[in-house]
Parts: sequence; C-alpha cells; structure tokens
Amino acid sequence: MAEHGHKGEAHRLAIDQIDVSDPALYQDDTWHEVFARLRRDAPVHYYPDSPHGPYWSLSCYDEIMQVELDHGTFSSASEMGGIRINDQPEGEELPNFIRMDPPRHTAQRKTVAPIVAPGNLKNMESLIRQRTAAALDALPRNETFDWVDLVSTELTAMMLATLFDFPFEDRRKLSFWSDVAIADTNADDAVVSSDEERMRHLYEMAEYFAKLWKQREAAEPTFDLISMLAHSEATANMPPREFIGNIALLIVGGNDTTRNSMSGALLAFAEFPDEFRKLRADHSLVKNMVPEIIRYQTPVIHMRRTALQETEISGHPIAKGDKVVMWYVSGNRDESAIANADQFVIDRPRARRHLSFGAGIHRCVGDRLAELQLEILWQEILRRDLKIEVMGPPVRLYSNFIRGIRSLPVRITA
Repeated sequence: MAEHGHKGEAHRLAIDQIDVSDPALYQDDTWHEVFARLRRDAPVHYYPDSPHGPYWSLSCYDEIMQVELDHGTFSSASEMGGIRINDQPEGEELPNFIRMDPPRHTAQRKTVAPIVAPGNLKNMESLIRQRTAAALDALPRNETFDWVDLVSTELTAMMLATLFDFPFEDRRKLSFWSDVAIADTNADDAVVSSDEERMRHLYEMAEYFAKLWKQREAAEPTFDLISMLAHSEATANMPPREFIGNIALLIVGGNDTTRNSMSGALLAFAEFPDEFRKLRADHSLVKNMVPEIIRYQTPVIHMRRTALQETEISGHPIAKGDKVVMWYVSGNRDESAIANADQFVIDRPRARRHLSFGAGIHRCVGDRLAELQLEILWQEILRRDLKIEVMGPPVRLYSNFIRGIRSLPVRITA
C-alpha cells in the first residue's frame, strides 16, 4: 500500500505514488493535503496497483460532473463492478438500483421516489419535529455523552423505521445493518471481520424484511417503502440478492448521509465558532446552512464508475473497462468551483452547488428528506438555545467510502 499522509508527506511522495483509496486517510482525517496536491498537479490521476486494482481518480468538480452526467459512457452496473472502488466479491454481488444503468435503474428508482416527494415530506414534518424535540429534551445536561449515539443514530433510526413502517422497538437493527453493509472488514474495530460474516447479517436482515414484505404484499398498498416495493411491477419479484441489495441501499442511503452530517455539523461549528454566533443571531440562516454542512462533511467520500467504451477525460485517454473514481470529498473542496472551499460558511451563496448528493440520474433520491431532518434538528437546537460543547476528538470510521463519525463526546451546559 502506498504511504499516504501524515502532515507534509503529501509533498514528499512522487505524484504517481499517491493512493487515495487508503481508508486510514479518512480515519485519521489526513486527506486534505493529498487531495489539494492532486487537484493542483494531477486532477485526473492514474494509480496502477492499489489493493483494489488500477483506478483513475477525479479530484476536481468539473471532471466529476462530466462523468456523473454521462451515464451512457460510465456505468454504475453491478456486473461492471458497481459504485465503489472495490469490486463486489465474485458470486456475492448485490445488485440494486444505484448499481444499475437505465432502463432498470429508472423503473426501480421511480418506485421509491414518491415517499420523498415534497407532498409527503410536508406530512412527515411534524412527526420528525416531535421526535427531534423529544430526543433533545431527553439529553443529559452538564455531563459528557456521545452525540452520535443519543442524537445522530437515534434520530436517523427513528426516521428509517417510519419510512419502512418497521417495528419501532427494533429500530437500532437498521443502524446496525447499515454499518454492516458498508463496513471495511480490515478495520481493527469493524462491526464485521469478513465478507462471510457480512453476508450472514444481511441474510438475517433479508429474513426480517421478507416477513414484513409478505404482510404488506397481502394487504392493500400503504405509503411505506416496503409496501411500495411489494406492489410495484418493477420491484415485486426481485431475486433474493437484488432484494437484499435494494433494502441495504435504502437503509444506508437513509442513514449515513444524515447521521454523519448531524455529527459533522458540531465539529464544523467547533472549528468555526463565529459561524455559530452568526446562526444564533439569525435563525433564518438554518435553511442555507444545511447544504453547507452536507458539503463540508461530505458523508459519501467517493463513487465509482466503469468506462463502457474508450473515451477521454480532460485529455487523458480512458480505456474501455477502466475504473474511474469520483472523489466527492475533494470536489467539494475545489477552489476553482467553490470559493474558500476549505472554510465552513453558513451563509455561502449558492450553497447547494455541492457534490455530496451526486448528480444526474443517480442523484440521491432522498436529498430533501436529509435536508429536512437537519433543518428541524437545528431549528429545535436554536429554539432551546442549547450550548453544545465538543469535549474531545471524534472517533472516525475506517473507510474510503463513508466519511463516518463513530462517536463524538459533547456536553450541554444547562
């Protein structure tokens, strides 16, 4: 594995030795310098011998958008390797609609889209607010606790349980399965230590969901994700692996962006305290602040595509079958597209111009729901005038895919 990054090392390595697929870069939060160098010297960068095989890295906004919007040339399909830098283990592929190209992608995505349509979000808003308020009121005062556990994970688990109409008392299973689905099995503290163990848990998840599915299938259609999937022609008869793949996708999609942005926001404010003063002085800034939090955190570190034909990106020839990795975490810090990109600026103009949700046909289907949950959380924090102090460093996830925060000690002064 190429050396990566403790401070200064990014400058010493020859440019062709930089391997940004090393999860330690993100666990140690030492990726900034390495990507700053790639953006400057090699925005389209080839690395021949990573643990995941050779790959192209795109670290700038424009090239990422080019690939993102050209699904005719760059495939997301499971059989081409899917959407992560590491291919799915042979025979263990779990196709789902983010790992499909049109037309199948379009039909399956259409099935779940209504649950996050504006009209339905309006209906869910008071429930989200009620739960958020209850969670904040129950937090300990004047003692250190883990924000990730009591706020970020709890609120997203409740939200997921609602979307699936999933037994509420078992909601933390959803958080666990989300962690299992994305876990890097090489991490010292991984929730699963092998792909076999991962599949065992995902089959348990599938069994649990299959029971719910049978009940919903037999009943009149209702407005929850399982019923919608069970009653739609595009998804009613999915083979078992595709069923697991789509359920896991909806759980991870509904969980990781929101959960890690809820935690990342506190870290951003700790780093830029003037921005919090700005917010307390003007609560109406919440709406603009939320996309800035999602940009600054960038919960999904990368997405990958595979070239279906010979092509080129900014003059670099890409061969058919080449793996092309879009590093959102870097594109969101690209000064040529976003002014002062390394600063957290809650009243940033055009704050929604970020890459965290992707773009084009695979843009995050639940982006508005994620924003709504964050908006409500911060409105309720401000309404209570909570003074939340970060008491120590976060424990970050060992992953090159999800920029996760596993725990964050905080204290609320009453």
